[in-house]
Amino acid sequence: MKKNAIVGQSGGPTAVINASLYGVIYEALNREDSIGTIYGMINGIEGFLQNHYMDMRPVDESGELELIKTTPGSYLGSCRYKMPENLEDPVYASLFEKFMELNIGYFFYIGGNDSMDTVSKLSRYAQKCESDIRFIGIPKTIDNDLTETDHTPGFGSAAKYIASTVREISTDASVYDHKNSVTIVEIMGRHAGWLTAASVLARKFKGDNPVLIYLPEADFDQDTFIQRVSEALVCTPNLVVCISEGIHDKNGTFVCELSSDVGVDAFGHKMLTGSGKYLENLVKEKLGVKVRSIELNVCQRCSSAMLSKTDHKEAIASGAYGVKCALDGETGKMIAFKRTEGSSYAINYITADVNIVCNQEKTVPTTWITNDGTDISEDFVSYARPLIQGEVDVPSKDGVPEFAYRKSNTL
Repeated sequence: MKKNAIVGQSGGPTAVINASLYGVIYEALNREDSIGTIYGMINGIEGFLQNHYMDMRPVDESGELELIKTTPGSYLGSCRYKMPENLEDPVYASLFEKFMELNIGYFFYIGGNDSMDTVSKLSRYAQKCESDIRFIGIPKTIDNDLTETDHTPGFGSAAKYIASTVREISTDASVYDHKNSVTIVEIMGRHAGWLTAASVLARKFKGDNPVLIYLPEADFDQDTFIQRVSEALVCTPNLVVCISEGIHDKNGTFVCELSSDVGVDAFGHKMLTGSGKYLENLVKEKLGVKVRSIELNVCQRCSSAMLSKTDHKEAIASGAYGVKCALDGETGKMIAFKRTEGSSYAINYITADVNIVCNQEKTVPTTWITNDGTDISEDFVSYARPLIQGEVDVPSKDGVPEFAYRKSNTL
């Protein structure tokens, strides 16, 4: 008897998370000899616990599946639900009872660190209760901080957005003949500065803006920062500085904590914002120059206008490869990318043990952070530039992008 499959999305969206969803659904629908129905969890595992799910075949038959490929956000909806650490918790038995009712044999979860934690726990519970359901994690995160993989789907498009937007900001900042001005761009990145590092790709020549780039991998010192800004203004009167939201001092105190209280999310992560505004006020107070801060915020993860073709293609392929691996008998794995050696860019799709991946963070190598923590090396440029290549034709209607829209929440 054929088993059914179920797929969900979790955590913060990316511009290509739905491309991975497309890859899973398309591949599963074309494996009719092995897979029966393909279900989609509405709002991830949390929604599924409330019996919110849908049959994905009608989405394909309506033609909506093709639109999903270039739709940002999470088509199925997302959640930030933390599975209990104790595998004896009744939620596990409840979930597996629902899996049994739907004849689920294959489970796919598209997400980042916390989502891989969910895949790890479910696969370990399956082993404990001798269930034959296969659990596969499909990587997703603009933060690029998942271990055991060269990079993650979502990072390339977000990096392309960062590089393009910072170049636009730098061009705009240079149009006025101010004696001195500073523009501070705050970019997402809690403990890993991959996205902020991508701002180096905005430079047109050596010494171009952004002149100063600060990542959370290096301790931040306010006095040194003011000194470096003052020195940089001598050669670059319209200075652009890029910072990660998670920059912190040597004691681990986030810069944003210096001006406001910081709340936490369901996983206990501090909700960081405001570092740019704090430094804006600091520069204004200490140097008395014209200064403004710009927080790119969710635009970094939801822009379909700057999709990287490379990122988009790899996201689809990772979803499809996840289905293949599950059918081949793999479980408790995350799909990963292994970059091949050589001058031209290419990757192989592999699997990694999700128990190793979950709840770890891959940070930018300290050897790629230069000039006393204010710049990024050419090694990073060589690593990141291939990931932002190519454009994707996004369907439009009446002059604006046409996105897929989920009209029904449940069966």
